[in-house]
Amino acid sequence: MDDERAGTRWVFAVPTGLLTLVAGFFCWAALTIRPSGAWDDDAYAGIVLSCVLAVGAAGGVVAMWVVPSVRRVVPWWWVSPALVLGVVSGVRWGLAF
Repeated sequence: MDDERAGTRWVFAVPTGLLTLVAGFFCWAALTIRPSGAWDDDAYAGIVLSCVLAVGAAGGVVAMWVVPSVRRVVPWWWVSPALVLGVVSGVRWGLAF
């Protein structure tokens, strides 16, 4: 049984890891973009876009993990970094204005 799950774990681990990296990049971008002033609409648009993409990637990881067959082979702690990044991005999105 473990031999079969090892292959399945890799199949689900690759998209989980890639989506977590994407969420991390866009969360980092959202946190490092600084508007020059209240008039800097382009910077605010960049923050919102980065947050939306980070939350979307993190949501994809969580949505994939919710499927019972994935939950059996992928432990919860593989999903927790993406979930934290999604929450941080959501907070940044809320504070962008």
